Amino acid sequence: MTPARCYNLVVINSLLVKPAGPDCNLRCNYCFYRQKTGLFGGKQHRMSERLLEALISQSMAMGVTAFSWQGGEPALMGLNFFKRVVELQIRYGVLGTSVANAFQTNGTLLNAEWARFFAEYNFLVGLSIDGPAGMHDYYRKDVSGRGTHKRVMDLAKLLRDNGVEFNVLVLINDVNVKEPDAVWDFFKSNEFMFLQFVPCVEPGGKGVTASFSITPEAFGEFLVAMFDRWIEDFPNVSVRDFDDMLARELGLFPGTCTVSERCGSYVVVEHNGDVFACDFFVTAKWRLGNMLHTPLAEIVASHRLREFARAKSIHGKVCLTCEYLSWCHGGCQKHRVVLGGELTDPSYFCKSYKMLFEHALPKIPELVQRLRSMGCVYV
Repeated sequence: MTPARCYNLVVINSLLVKPAGPDCNLRCNYCFYRQKTGLFGGKQHRMSERLLEALISQSMAMGVTAFSWQGGEPALMGLNFFKRVVELQIRYGVLGTSVANAFQTNGTLLNAEWARFFAEYNFLVGLSIDGPAGMHDYYRKDVSGRGTHKRVMDLAKLLRDNGVEFNVLVLINDVNVKEPDAVWDFFKSNEFMFLQFVPCVEPGGKGVTASFSITPEAFGEFLVAMFDRWIEDFPNVSVRDFDDMLARELGLFPGTCTVSERCGSYVVVEHNGDVFACDFFVTAKWRLGNMLHTPLAEIVASHRLREFARAKSIHGKVCLTCEYLSWCHGGCQKHRVVLGGELTDPSYFCKSYKMLFEHALPKIPELVQRLRSMGCVYV
């Protein structure tokens, strides 16, 4: 039986926090978040002690115990800031409640002291690596124009040596999308077993994409090639897109909002207390309020957040007649409007996912059976 849905209720189970706002020590050409500096003004953006305490005390009082620290680059806040984060989580947490912290980073500002801290408090680190050095360094440069690959790989070794759990976030752009086998071989040879492939598309003006963006066809071919390599090692490597298909086949909810039925499982809290509906919609339109003026519980109960959450499940004719709607649910809302379309339009990557589903879905039931025969419990 399908559980009843309550579309008038948005349940926030995690916060995505930007303690340094859009500030970053790198100058990656394709970064969409550095453009947000104009939204906040000023040259430097840092979260205050007052706001940090309000953030943690209010969220934990609501039962929210999952925090994802992102940017920009959150390491710009310094290690003492995150030591204070843990102190406040301990102070305001309920005895026996587990707290989850994730830390998304470019890896260039971290050292052994950071690694020991992450290990002690079980932070899950997301490390941005776009593939082998040539692919990674093509866009991911520092302010001096130098590539950052070696520094990031050194950090990966440091995390591993200190027992820190980490996964790898790969921004699929117009360079690495052309060489899926080289990307896979690089990560496999370095024993990076938890991968997230994030497709890059940003507007370039006049209804076209920016030069570093990828086409739907290229991303579809990339996903198909990756799926075939993933099967070769199944179930030893975790790839987020493919794990979501396994979860759906098992009757579980997918782990990512991209292919979930609706949005609204988290909100973004910026360095100044502004709260937004989504990381990809940090815009004046989707500013829900400010924590320094309105309690977080009141902000997330707003009709604006409910409106945003519901919008993902409102589809046009193209999606409503698609055989794969129950697998993708229209994809990310950003990708529906990235070139100026409507929220009811198909995703920019619609063709990509159709290519993947057509190729992969016939094979998913057998993979699930293989998991069960191995006695694996999939969560």
